[in-house]
Amino acid sequence: MAEKEESGEAGEDKTELQIIKELVDELYTFRDCYFETHGVEEAVRKDGDVKQKMEQTLKKLEEKEDGLKHKAEFLLQKGRCLNVAADFSADAEECLSQAVKLDPRLVEAWNILGDQYWKKGDLIASKNCFTGALQREKNKVSLRNLSMLLRQLPAASDDEHGKHVLESVDLARDAVQLDLSDGTSWCILGNAYLSMFFLCGQNPQFSQQALSAYAKSAADRIASSTPDLHFNRANLFHYEELFGCALEGYSRAAALDPNWKEPPEKEKQLLEHLDKVTELTRNKGKVKTRRLRTMLSSLNTSALGPCSSPQFSSPSGRVGSLEPRPLSSLAQGHNAGVAAMGKVVFSLASQGHVAFTFGMVDSEETCMAVMVYNTANSWGVLIGDSVVIPEPNVKRHLIEHKDKSYDFKSIRVDSPLLLFVNGKKQNVQSQIPTSISYQGH
Repeated sequence: MAEKEESGEAGEDKTELQIIKELVDELYTFRDCYFETHGVEEAVRKDGDVKQKMEQTLKKLEEKEDGLKHKAEFLLQKGRCLNVAADFSADAEECLSQAVKLDPRLVEAWNILGDQYWKKGDLIASKNCFTGALQREKNKVSLRNLSMLLRQLPAASDDEHGKHVLESVDLARDAVQLDLSDGTSWCILGNAYLSMFFLCGQNPQFSQQALSAYAKSAADRIASSTPDLHFNRANLFHYEELFGCALEGYSRAAALDPNWKEPPEKEKQLLEHLDKVTELTRNKGKVKTRRLRTMLSSLNTSALGPCSSPQFSSPSGRVGSLEPRPLSSLAQGHNAGVAAMGKVVFSLASQGHVAFTFGMVDSEETCMAVMVYNTANSWGVLIGDSVVIPEPNVKRHLIEHKDKSYDFKSIRVDSPLLLFVNGKKQNVQSQIPTSISYQGH
C-alpha cells in the first residue's frame, strides 16, 4: 500500500514538473517568436518584454518549488528560465551547478551551464560542459555549441586555429544531421563554412555552402528573426559583391535589433561607397579633359608587360599572349584571352576594408570601377598609373535599396598579384588575405 501511495506522489510530482517545463517553454516561445505577435517597429521593446516575462515565469516557478521531490529537474528549469536573457546570471549558474551535481545525467543542464560559463567568459569551463554532455548523449545543442566555441578559442598557431575551424565544420554538420529542420544549427553551419572559406584560400565552394546553409536558416521561423543571421550573411554578400542583398541584410538586422549599432553603420558605409564609386566612374574621377588626354596619350601596348609574351600564363591557366580590348567590348563574366588596359583616375580605400577600389579609363575614354581584394594596407595605385588586368571578370550591378538605385559595371580582381601596374607584376607583400568578422557564434 505504501508503495502505491509513493508512486502516486511521484506521478503528481511529475505532473507539477511538466507544468513548470511548459511555463519555461512558453517563455522561450515568447522570446523566439516575438515578431509573430509584435511588429518589427516594436523591436526596441523586445529585451525589456522578455525580461518582464522571465520575472513573471520565475515567480510562478518559485510558487511551485516547495515540496517538489525532483529537485534537480526543478533547478534545471529555473536555470533555463534565467538563461533566457543574453547576459550572464550568477543565479542561473548556481541553479545549474546544483542540478548537475544532483543528477549528472541531465544533458540539458550541462548545455545551459556551458552557455552561462560562455556568457561569463570562461571558455574552458564552457567547453568542458559541452564535451561532458556529448559523452552522455549525442545531441545537436552540444555539437553546435562546441562548433561555435572552437572558433573562438585562442589558438597558439595558425595550424591550431585551422584545426579548430575544420573540427567546427564537422561538429556543425553533425548537429544539422541530427535535425535537418533546425534553423539555428543551419546558421551555425553557415558561420563555420564562412570561417572555412577564408581559411582555405577563399575556395568558392565554401562560400556557396555558407550561403546555402544561411538560406536554410532564413527559411526557419525562429532563426529568421535572429539579427546575427542577417548580419553575417550580409557580410558574405558584401564580399561576393551581391551589394543589394548585403544592404537588405544589414537593414533587416538593424530592424530586428535597433540597439545594435554595427548593422546600420555597415549599411550606411556601403551606400556611401556605392555613391562615390558611381559618381566618380560617371565623371571619370573628375579629371579635367586636357589632363585626361595627356594621361591617355602615354598609354600604349608597352604597359602590357609580360602579358604580351606568347609564354604568358593567365590566372585561368591559359598560356599565350593576351589581346588588349577596350572596356566597352568586355562581356559580363570572365573574358578569356584578353586584357583590360587603362589609366587610374581615382582610388578609394574601402571603409570596412573589403576591397580597394579604383577607376580606370581606357583609350576610348570609357571609365570602369575595379575592385581589388586581399590587398595589404600599404598597397595602392596612384592617379596616372597604367594598369593591365589579365582576363578581367566583369560584373554589372543593378541595385535598388530604399530610395537609392545604382546601375554600373565593375571588374573584380581577387588579388593585387593578378594586376600589372606600369608594366610590373606586384610583389608578394602587396597581398594579405582578407577576413570578415561575423557576429555571435
